[in-house]
Amino acid sequence: MKPLFKSALFAAALFVAAQTQAKAMDRDTTRVGTAAKKAGHKTSELAAKGAAAVTDKKYEGKCGPNGQTVYINEHSHYYYINKRGHRVYLKKSELMDKKM
Repeated sequence: MKPLFKSALFAAALFVAAQTQAKAMDRDTTRVGTAAKKAGHKTSELAAKGAAAVTDKKYEGKCGPNGQTVYINEHSHYYYINKRGHRVYLKKSELMDKKM
């Protein structure tokens, strides 16, 4: 009876150890996923700002709600680029004077 009990206890210990290692791996992958997502958003933002600077005009006297650079496209729409790289269109009344 003792060898059977020892074998069962050893198997249970191996099972518990394997499960704790699996959870440690999950935390690392979420950190990597979060870092990759941040890097992707920053890359998208920089690419969108570069494309907007080349194709559209900057509105020199005005800025966005948090001081962002405002661009004017070919249809005379005002927009700025947010932290995720998306265009956020503004009404003329939402534009703020740029502080010099």
